[in-house]
Amino acid sequence: MKNRKITPRRQPPLTTLLLTAALAAAPALAQEKISNGVVKIGVMNDLTGLYSDLGGKSSIDAARMAIEDFGGKVAGKPIELVFADHQNKADIASSRAREWFDKDHVDVIVDLVNSSAALAVAKLARDSKKLVLVSGGGATRLTNEDCSPNTIHWTYDTYSLANGTARAMVKQGLDSWYFITADYAFGHSLEKDAGDVVKEAGGKLVGSVRHPFPGTDFSSFLLQAQASGAKVVGLANAGPDMNNTIKQANEFGVVPKQSLAALLVFIDEIHSMGLKNTQGMYLTTGFYWDMNDQTRTFARRFFERNKRMPNMVHAGIHSAVTHYLKAIQAAGTDDSAAVIAKMKATPVNDFFAKNGRIRDDGRMMHDMYLMQVKKPSESKYPWDYYSVRQVIPAEQAFLPVAKSVCPLLKKK
Repeated sequence: MKNRKITPRRQPPLTTLLLTAALAAAPALAQEKISNGVVKIGVMNDLTGLYSDLGGKSSIDAARMAIEDFGGKVAGKPIELVFADHQNKADIASSRAREWFDKDHVDVIVDLVNSSAALAVAKLARDSKKLVLVSGGGATRLTNEDCSPNTIHWTYDTYSLANGTARAMVKQGLDSWYFITADYAFGHSLEKDAGDVVKEAGGKLVGSVRHPFPGTDFSSFLLQAQASGAKVVGLANAGPDMNNTIKQANEFGVVPKQSLAALLVFIDEIHSMGLKNTQGMYLTTGFYWDMNDQTRTFARRFFERNKRMPNMVHAGIHSAVTHYLKAIQAAGTDDSAAVIAKMKATPVNDFFAKNGRIRDDGRMMHDMYLMQVKKPSESKYPWDYYSVRQVIPAEQAFLPVAKSVCPLLKKK
């Protein structure tokens, strides 16, 4: 048998091997840019309790509208919406958020009405390197002492509410205040911020009392407020607590001898209590449906689905979710760090905010509005409730950088 010459097989060049490997890996890498092939948004709020009218199912619908308006997909992948009831309890909110992040692959949690729940979820999001977009929670702590690179506070906070309403009332000579405060994070924050504004404006604090959250009988607290002789009874509470305090204040004759300052009022509550009971009241808001053609267009679409006009929480959710989706589209990934960076680098221009921007502490900077509730004779059509008394520019509305203790802010 003759020996055959064996010719070694020619190996492809190294560059060819690398190119082949890269092409083979490309589909997997593209898939990884959108984790698990879907962008999952979770709305967490109060669906059955005290704040269900302020957020609740209408907040879910606001997020759903934003997803539909975006086309149902982002970066070529579907957008999925899930929701949960935190029952106004921080431990339930934290437990559900952990399950969403670890097991259900939720990318972002939005709304979070109730500040205690919002603070708990924000801490978990930071540890999990996930993102929260707070619209319903109000504590300024979210972007101050408890600020996080993973928290964006979109709609309002207790500083902006107090800064608008309290400052305006002190300027009118209503300069002595007594607070009735809900005994949890939001109420404490609102009382502190409003009290600071009152003192800065030249007023004085006569006293305060804290009521259980939630509460029903406010008679003893109102009697203490009456006995204080303060010109203003500041209500550092919200939802049914605030509504019941106002109703019982009228029953006990607190008004008109003393003025009420409801520091967080939603248009739903004005609608429920009626103009007769709320006329002349000052309030601060981040959104009013009847401001311009853009706000009216959104509001009418929202009304068709919910049979109510949107409050600022609902409008803020639509705005925040839309901005989040735009950031994913621009970044080409749903990686939280990349998306947050893109959101902060991109101005917010929509029906909710003009020339808005997200500050390094996570505070979405936008104008706020001082409103006065109309008299019944001044209202010309349904939900025509407010007169704009002042546009408060963003830099004046929210906590100044110089006063913040957030380490994320670079102070000049």
